[in-house]
Parts: sequence; C-alpha cells; structure tokens
Amino acid sequence: MTASGQPKLQPVRAEEVSVIIPVYNEVNTILEVVRRVQCQPSVTEIIIVDDCSRDGARELLQQTMFPENVNVLYHPKNMGKGAAIRTGVQAATKGIIIIQDADLEYNPSDFPAVLRPILDGVADVVYGSRFLGTHRSFMLHHYLGNRFLSMVTNVLYNNMLTDMETGYKAFRAPIIKSLKIRSNRFDFEPEITAKVLKRGYRIYEVPIYYAGRDYAEGKKITWRDGFAALWALLRFRVSD
Repeated sequence: MTASGQPKLQPVRAEEVSVIIPVYNEVNTILEVVRRVQCQPSVTEIIIVDDCSRDGARELLQQTMFPENVNVLYHPKNMGKGAAIRTGVQAATKGIIIIQDADLEYNPSDFPAVLRPILDGVADVVYGSRFLGTHRSFMLHHYLGNRFLSMVTNVLYNNMLTDMETGYKAFRAPIIKSLKIRSNRFDFEPEITAKVLKRGYRIYEVPIYYAGRDYAEGKKITWRDGFAALWALLRFRVSD
C-alpha cells in the first residue's frame, strides 16, 4: 500500500488479462461471446459466473468442454450482476480485469482499445463509452436515463464521464480487488464509479462499438434500476 492508502501498482504485461463474464439467461449468446473473447490475443483467463440462469444457459455451460483457461463458477441462487462480478473478481488472478457482458451488445474486438491506456501506463481504470463510438440507435428513455446518470455522476464527483453506466470497464486488478463492492444488481456500475473517483484513480474513456438490444431481444435493465443507480450515486458520495 502507498502512503495514501491506495494499493501499490506494479507494471502490467500485455498478456496478463482476466475477463469476467457474468451470465444470467443468455443461452443464445454465451458461447459466441466466449468464442469472441478467446480470439483476443491479450486474454489469458476467462471467468464465467452463471447467476443461476433458468433458460438453459446453466446446463449449456455445464455440458460444454472449455479450454483450460476458462473457469466456470455457479451461483446457487440468483443474486444479480454485481454479485456475479464480485465472485469473478475474487477468482481473477491476472494483472488487468475487464468485464464482458454475456450478450452481444459489446464486442470483444474493442479489447485492444479499452486496454491500451492501462498498458500505456496512463490509466488505472478505463471505461468504454457507447456515446463516443459507433452504436445502434438507442431507446430514447434509456438514452436520456444514461445521460442523466452520467451528468449526476459528474456533478457529485467533479468529473467529465460521458457513459458511467457502460458495461465495458477495465481495471488494474489491485484496484478493483481493494474496493469493497456492496451492490448486487445493476447498481454495481454507479458504486464502482463512485469509489474509483473518490479515491482519485485515473479514469480514461475510449469509444466502443455498441449493439444495444430492446426488451424483446432480452434487455433486462428497467427504470427501477435507474432509480437504484441514482440512489447509489448519492449514497456512496457520503459513505463507503
């Protein structure tokens, strides 16, 4: 630890990357996501955390013979995306941790861009911004909700993020492992952002490709999660 209480960071080699894939009811996409992640030369460890899927994804994972660098973990009950990420972080062993959703909204071909600022030594955390890159047309209420939450984040934490809620976040592993994450659901995103900003870590944003889904295609986040995110931003501004 440094004098400021932050973990002492060691140089990171390009090959030391763990990818955490939280899974809940993504039977139609999970194997393709894993295949695309495996194609990325920087990835040496993949940690899949099934959050008690009920659509056949769990059984599919159990029946699939994965390479040795793929570790599949199973929650005994549905606990939420934040809980699945927490499980994955505890199991990760590499110097960089990147989060990859189990749907096809985010494309692993963006890994080099997301990882580059960390590998160059200029960033501790990198967010892939959907609003800076090429993206499918958003549902209006999701667009406005994401913009509003990012604005609240910037006001409360004195920053200039364009996409706080992005699912593509990469961390130097000692940083995310040092943070006590309490949120179990989608409020993981504002909590981790609040704690990273409060501790003064260097965040970079890079443009990414985003193929957003609608509810008919399996999108899970709702307006209730937006209120939970707002409450998390306010709560973690004054507590830890």
